[in-house]
Amino acid sequence: MILVTGATGNIGSALVKELQAFGAGPVRGLTRDAARAGFPEGVEAVEGDLAQAVSLKPALEGVRSLFLVSRMGSDADILDAARRAGVEHVVLVSSITVQTHPHLGPAGENLAVERLLKDSGMAWTILRPTQFASNALWWAGAIREHEAVRVPYADIGLPTIHPADIASVARAALTESGHRERTYALTGPERVTARQQVGAIAGVLGRDVPFAEISRQEAHRQMAGFLGDEAADAVLDLTGGDVNEELLMVRDTVSQITGIPGRTFQQWASENAAAFR
Repeated sequence: MILVTGATGNIGSALVKELQAFGAGPVRGLTRDAARAGFPEGVEAVEGDLAQAVSLKPALEGVRSLFLVSRMGSDADILDAARRAGVEHVVLVSSITVQTHPHLGPAGENLAVERLLKDSGMAWTILRPTQFASNALWWAGAIREHEAVRVPYADIGLPTIHPADIASVARAALTESGHRERTYALTGPERVTARQQVGAIAGVLGRDVPFAEISRQEAHRQMAGFLGDEAADAVLDLTGGDVNEELLMVRDTVSQITGIPGRTFQQWASENAAAFR
């Protein structure tokens, strides 16, 4: 039995579909509301909340492989519950910032979870993806209202990854041999700037989307209100204020593991055009 946490999220929803399509055996998706999960036929919906590890006991019964989205609750308690339930292998979504920006607070938190997993006694595979293509959904409200997308560092390109590619690597790690005790840095197939992302969205919408580059200071004021000062600074460093070659590097890990090319931002925009209409 494979348990997918975050099963209605950007990665988890793609993963449950792929596991089912590949005939991976019994698959269970964790959700807070089973009635609204909308999983593919054959995927068992089970209720639980990562913020309350005690609620995971029924979901973990009979599970041998676990896909874990970290920092959604007490990872120490979640991993302990998994170990006690007999889970043998955990595929963990961490972040590429562990290796590119280890001095940042969120990167340190991700590294701490990686260490917890390695010390748990369970087999592990660690995925370190870069910026998600789905982060563009932050702009959806402005685009729907025909307002300008206002971002700093408009012309710094990052190798943004399609969440479904993270899911594809996770599926391989969960179902194929050779991936235990491995750490994978994951990126998209090319660098894409914020200006290019908005251009791609405009193209699939068939209309112009206003765009304006703003200062770091203005962006920080906008973001700090819902992220907090430290997290806002971290996001701004990672999207242009403190980039380095390690962060900018395009890697072929996705194609090496899955055997298919990584999905482009253009593909993500085409698949998610409805969110911006």
